[in-house]
Amino acid sequence: MKLLRYGQPGAEKPGILDAQGRIRDLSAHVADIGGAALSPEGLAAIAALPLDSLPLVEGEPRLGPCVTGTGKFICIGLNYSDHAAETGATVPPEPVIFMKATSAIQGPNDPVEIPRGSAKTDWEVELGVIIGKTAKYVSEADALDHVAGYCVINDLSERAFQLEHQGQWTKGKSADTFGPVGPWLVTKDEVADPQNLGMWLEVNGHRYQNGSTRTMVYGVAFVVSYLSRFMSLRPGDIISTGTPPGVGLGQKPPVYLKPGDRMELGIDGLGQQRQICVSC
Repeated sequence: MKLLRYGQPGAEKPGILDAQGRIRDLSAHVADIGGAALSPEGLAAIAALPLDSLPLVEGEPRLGPCVTGTGKFICIGLNYSDHAAETGATVPPEPVIFMKATSAIQGPNDPVEIPRGSAKTDWEVELGVIIGKTAKYVSEADALDHVAGYCVINDLSERAFQLEHQGQWTKGKSADTFGPVGPWLVTKDEVADPQNLGMWLEVNGHRYQNGSTRTMVYGVAFVVSYLSRFMSLRPGDIISTGTPPGVGLGQKPPVYLKPGDRMELGIDGLGQQRQICVSC
């Protein structure tokens, strides 16, 4: 299933894509795409609905973040060996964990604001993992049982804030609009292998990133299990699993985003995002 949320910010409704790629409204059956709806039982109930009988949503409404009720937005840094190499970093012996503020979450096609004082705003296409069932001390073998599905994420970063100021990475990752999520939550039954997905990102029509989840250092199941050792993962939590090479920081010379730039990005089977950069 491809689950989504549509409508104006703060007033999104739950929806689902039908076989023709049209949005069908789920409001009569679930309150939103979050919480209990993400559990195995909740997803099974949605899957059992007669899709063609659900109300058809007319036009092309704005798409909001594909999940709501996110308590934690967790990111894994330097999780692609080829990306670590392009930035001059070494592959870490354990996953690098940092948080992105949930206030950064926005719809997949909403404008991206360049923060005030920014000179090094950068892009990162990433595979997002959405938790559907609470995970605490779960084994790697059982980890995917706690996953509701997957999505596209643009893990935007302000590199000067992230790397040149004192402290942790969070302040370079958490500006408003720095977390486009969606367009859809694709349930895990439709993703045969999360470690074999092509992914790409273009800026102003130029393809900078063209990678695959095959080059992840730590795969999805390991990451979910590993994180659950240090914190409980709860329905609606998002894990952004790292980016392949081709970020602006890795260009020679580096290339960074500016107002008016347009980004397009996508992951095989998970849809695409489109954003224009604007001044804050």
